[in-house]
Amino acid sequence: MSEETAKSEYQRFEGETEFQQAVDRFLAQPGRELRLFDRDLKSMRLNSPERIAQLDNFLRGSRTRRIYIVVHHTEHLTRHCPRMLELLKLFNHAIQINRTHEEIRNLQDAFLVLDAQHYLRRPVADYFRGAIGLHDETEALAMRSRFQEIWSASYLGVSSTTVGL
Repeated sequence: MSEETAKSEYQRFEGETEFQQAVDRFLAQPGRELRLFDRDLKSMRLNSPERIAQLDNFLRGSRTRRIYIVVHHTEHLTRHCPRMLELLKLFNHAIQINRTHEEIRNLQDAFLVLDAQHYLRRPVADYFRGAIGLHDETEALAMRSRFQEIWSASYLGVSSTTVGL
């Protein structure tokens, strides 16, 4: 089944194990631009060798692939995710990590969007409840638009030369 004719899928998840499985499934989807918004990235396990391998494989799939990340707080990433920081150094042309401006740090959800086709959303980032939508252009496009609004209210938060203390 081609990407254009793929049937839309929607699946809820209720706990951390289901969430991590949904993230794995999400990251296995084809795409070019991955957008991720989260409070601090703790839930994304960005120091896990398996998760870093998924992101590395995504980026190595094409020179045009990009990862855009926006977080409220960068401390977890800079202090506890050396593997992600190494990936950032390796792909500094393809990964950008921004931090939100103070005025939007009250946003409580977390989500990922791949192109305008797939999304994974937790309405409240403190909980591992949410849903994954695959081949759902309508909702994914809305999530992508929301990400762009958040991106516009952010600034460079972590560079490839950031050193964790």
